[in-house]
Amino acid sequence: MAHHQDHNFYIPAASIWPPLSCLGAGLLAFGFIAKLHMSPAIIGTGLLLLGLLVTLTAALQWFWEMTRSAKARGFGKGMVPLVQDLGQRYGMVFFIASEVMFFSAFFAAYFFLRAHNPEWPPANIQAIPVHLPVLMTMILLGSGVTITLAHHALLHNRREETLLMTFLTWQLGVIFLAIMAYEYTHLYHEGVTLSSGVFGSIFYMVTGFHGFHVLIGSLMLMWVHWRLQRGDFTRHNHFYFEAAAWYWHFVDVVWIGLFLFIYVL
Repeated sequence: MAHHQDHNFYIPAASIWPPLSCLGAGLLAFGFIAKLHMSPAIIGTGLLLLGLLVTLTAALQWFWEMTRSAKARGFGKGMVPLVQDLGQRYGMVFFIASEVMFFSAFFAAYFFLRAHNPEWPPANIQAIPVHLPVLMTMILLGSGVTITLAHHALLHNRREETLLMTFLTWQLGVIFLAIMAYEYTHLYHEGVTLSSGVFGSIFYMVTGFHGFHVLIGSLMLMWVHWRLQRGDFTRHNHFYFEAAAWYWHFVDVVWIGLFLFIYVL
């Protein structure tokens, strides 16, 4: 039975998809650990693939459910109460702040290890080539420009330009990930692996988690692009677009720090 709400705060209906998304993320983590430490490795691989399937399926269903709920409440048509709009914005700000703390821990670990090792990188590891990271930096900085142009176009109701710039942004994200995969393959052949001591561990942890965030940001922008094609968002009401753009700019800034401190200095 529907319950009348005498306030402007939005309380989502009960859904199975959020806990399933958490379950999938947990299976991903356990699968990754099992793949590294358990024998046979196929057990970890199976858990990893199962976790990926559950996470993607549940997250997409969750996004679709929330999108339908938002449209049913008039979101995208200029009918968002102020308290809900502020709640969304503060929520996204605090989420990004938590991500800043997440990466700050990795940077702190990197600086600590570097300060306490007189030879960095260690003698058994050659310096990481910088030509591919330079290209990756240009790609991510370019994507920051395209998402800004997309937002500017949406504010001026130029939807075709918004669609094009959004499409280019997530395409650049996919290209970035493809180059990162190629770089990882090359480094593994050169002997830089997770088992290459603390350098290999911290390098793959911090760059790998950044790559995962690029993947999440690309998926968010794909969803934005799909919703734009469906006619969602207006120049006055497009917070999900803004949230995805904020997240993407955060990913760009983190990469600049990684590029400077891990690859260049």
